[in-house]
Amino acid sequence: MTRPYTSVWNDLNQVEFSQGFIQAGPYRTRYLHAGDTSKPTLILLHGITGHAEAYVRNLRSHAEHFNVWAIDFIGHGYSSKPDHPLEIKHYIDHVLQFMDAIGVEKASFSGESLGGWVTAQFAHDHPEKVERIVLNTMGGTMANPKVMERLYTLSMEAAKDPSWERVQARLEWLMADPAMVTDDLIRTRQAIFQQPDWLKACEMNMALQDPETRTRNMITDATLEGITVPALVLWTTKDPSGPVDEAKRIASHIPGAKLAIMENCGHWPQYEDAETFNQLHLDFLLDRA
Repeated sequence: MTRPYTSVWNDLNQVEFSQGFIQAGPYRTRYLHAGDTSKPTLILLHGITGHAEAYVRNLRSHAEHFNVWAIDFIGHGYSSKPDHPLEIKHYIDHVLQFMDAIGVEKASFSGESLGGWVTAQFAHDHPEKVERIVLNTMGGTMANPKVMERLYTLSMEAAKDPSWERVQARLEWLMADPAMVTDDLIRTRQAIFQQPDWLKACEMNMALQDPETRTRNMITDATLEGITVPALVLWTTKDPSGPVDEAKRIASHIPGAKLAIMENCGHWPQYEDAETFNQLHLDFLLDRA
């Protein structure tokens, strides 16, 4: 099916938002921000080799209720690129520094893939800083060698040669329907991958695909059982990283967790079916029955 052309600006042209950089401790951090700062804070965390634009289709609806920040993680997008392998503790430090920089003591978090991995560990380690969490096709509970190798290969090939075709292949891994990968989305990510420091940065953020590094960063059942804040585990029927059964298992270990399954989406449901995602997401975050 041929889809009409879409762009980031189609998604943002009715949104009051700002894009900028803030110094969060040692980390220069790029952000997209929407919503009134007097409202409760919601921080959106993207996946590996991703960037804040993963959430362009969610800002408008969420800004009605929240002070919303989508950030580029360290080692990603246009934020600082540390020259050491990045593990979960480093991303957690970045989130803590970012909260300090924007003057927020407590927030809700929604993380996709790597962002969900960080969110789960953060909620376990710092419950006093967390209202609610959404774990969206989260990483960190599985170590499937085939998935890890595929992700590593696609990412590093695009880092070494950020051609249109390689960036497109990396993005198509995310989607249930490859037609969702528009020219605009490819160019948005290609510009990131073409940065002079990206190859080194990609090597650093691929550390979690190394089996030994991954093992010491895994989200254990005990970690899940120690999460005390309200949680929603959101998964999809066509997620390339793992089956729906894994979502059920994760939810069964988090006390009181809710489970939501989205049909016909892959690893970016917040983008692929934004209307359904936004409804499910807001119903949980606002505690609507």
